[in-house]
Amino acid sequence: MLNCAIIMGRLAADPELRTTATGKSVTSFSVAVNRSFARQGEERQTDWLDCVAWGQTAEFVTKYFRKGAMIAVQGHIQTRTYDDKNGIRRKAVEIVADNVSFCESKGDGSGRTEENIRAAAQPAPSYSTGDTDDFKEIPTEDDLPF
Repeated sequence: MLNCAIIMGRLAADPELRTTATGKSVTSFSVAVNRSFARQGEERQTDWLDCVAWGQTAEFVTKYFRKGAMIAVQGHIQTRTYDDKNGIRRKAVEIVADNVSFCESKGDGSGRTEENIRAAAQPAPSYSTGDTDDFKEIPTEDDLPF
C-alpha cells in the first residue's frame, strides 16, 4: 500500500511547540495551498490543510517558520477520532510531516510580510510568455556541449 503526501504552501499561523506528557515535542499547523485549477470566470480556491510534526521535525518547524512563510511538507495522511469538549465524536484528517523544507529565500527571516500573507490566497503568477524564440535548438546529440 502507498500513503504519501507532498504539499507546498504558506503557513496560516505561527506554529507553537508543545510537549506531550511523555516529553515528546509536537506542533500542529495549517498550510494554505492554492488549487492548480480554476473554473472559467472564478477565482482559484485555496485549501487549508492540517499538518502535525513530531520530535526534531516539530522543533525545526517552530524554530524556523512563521505565519506566511512558504513551506514544503512531505509525509503521510493519517486519520484519528476524538471526543470534543461537548462529548461529540469527531474525526480529524491530517498530514503527518516526515520532512519539511524551505521554499523561498530567507529575506528578513520573519516570513511575516503582508505580501506573503496575501499571496497565500492568490493564484501564482504565470511567467511563461509562450515565446520560444529565445531558445536555441540543438539539432543532434553530437552538438551537445557536454
